[in-house]
Amino acid sequence: MTAPTHPVSSDRYESAKVDVSILGEEIKLPFSGKVAKNRFLLAAMTERQATWDQHDVSKRGAVTDSLVNLYEIRGKGGFGIILSGNLIVNPVDLEAAGNMVLNKDLMADGRLENFKKLATAAKADGSLFVAQISHGGRQVTKDINPNPVASSDVKLDDRMGMSFGQPRALTVEEIKDVVTRFADTAELAYQGGADGVQIHGAHGYLIANHLSPRTNTRTDQYGGSLENRARIVVEIVEAIQARVPKDFSIGIKLNSTEFTEGSTQPDDIRQLSQKLESIGVDWIELSGGDYEDLRFYDEDDEEVQKRDSTKKREAFFLRFAEQIRPALTKTRVYVTGGFRTAEGMVRAIQDGSTEGIGLGRPAAEEPDLPKKILSGQVLAAVKSLADPKDFGTGNVAAGTAMRQIGEGRSVVLNTSDQAHFEKFGQRVGEWFGEKGAEAKEGVVSAGYPVLVL
Repeated sequence: MTAPTHPVSSDRYESAKVDVSILGEEIKLPFSGKVAKNRFLLAAMTERQATWDQHDVSKRGAVTDSLVNLYEIRGKGGFGIILSGNLIVNPVDLEAAGNMVLNKDLMADGRLENFKKLATAAKADGSLFVAQISHGGRQVTKDINPNPVASSDVKLDDRMGMSFGQPRALTVEEIKDVVTRFADTAELAYQGGADGVQIHGAHGYLIANHLSPRTNTRTDQYGGSLENRARIVVEIVEAIQARVPKDFSIGIKLNSTEFTEGSTQPDDIRQLSQKLESIGVDWIELSGGDYEDLRFYDEDDEEVQKRDSTKKREAFFLRFAEQIRPALTKTRVYVTGGFRTAEGMVRAIQDGSTEGIGLGRPAAEEPDLPKKILSGQVLAAVKSLADPKDFGTGNVAAGTAMRQIGEGRSVVLNTSDQAHFEKFGQRVGEWFGEKGAEAKEGVVSAGYPVLVL
């Protein structure tokens, strides 16, 4: 499959000319011994291209040809590690319709074989392929699961056109079942050719929900102190380790901060990171935010206000990583969020803020961005016309581009191109109208807009 690519001449962020060789250095993961061929990480993004059936949960979450196509292109992009989008541990607690699901009770119709095709495609050029495993928790939308479960019964307010049900607090027995399901999915990912898994402990989903004192109000062994709130994470890691070989990598994605009072704070994450290192977690990806606050960066922070706009974005979570990384001696640290220029990436490595560079939305539409940077073709991502603080537009643009790549289209949305962006905006308006009409009929469909350029 021929890889679509943005022109080198596209409008891009300004970057000083720097020696990018440091970005091409290998990273050896300390406990599994796996080696990432460079410092670039393709962050997990919700593709929403797996099979979906509104009424029959057994037909949800299987890998499709479009997903294999997408990961074939990603595999040629020059990443050290490629993360899958949300791989959900059961077919009910989805982040969105169209998520992939690996569950031991849903193994018919060649489901694992199709996952193997995806993993093989992602790894074809030497990248490590890691499956991000997750549970939607209270952030499962009401039209998918009106009765979600969470650490506690703290409801998420409706927002961004999404409605959420009143969550029920998991019983201790149910938490044990969640731990088992994470281990099941990790074992299946291993059998399907993944090099490792990443536990999704960020962005307000079930694990982040347990970690945050704002959303975890339990009074038993899974609530209260940080040790108790983190107990589910430790149990998941240990359950996975009991199922897979030692050379299977286990990582985790954590919120560096949620920008809201009473949330998980950097000191908590620092202590948790040290605990995870002590039990053999290879690497930690730091990100932040959840559905309650999707700010691109904390624009009210005094340190952020001192920087110009591009550097604000490239400082996204580095300040928190700078507090956490010195506490670790083995576990590797990646930071995702805001990186747009080779200059900013190199500086972050040289300053010791992070060891790895996570790319999300810029790589959704330009999956060969690492290869272009390392070869000296470009020094930065395309300069999107979308407001960087507008999560919704950026998310749909990324999803639309991923859909185009999966469909094999030769031209993919370039958000720096005025004509592309205008056509995208028009199509999104139509798409929201279509979604609204479906909602009135009680219909739930999967996927991002179809866009032909």
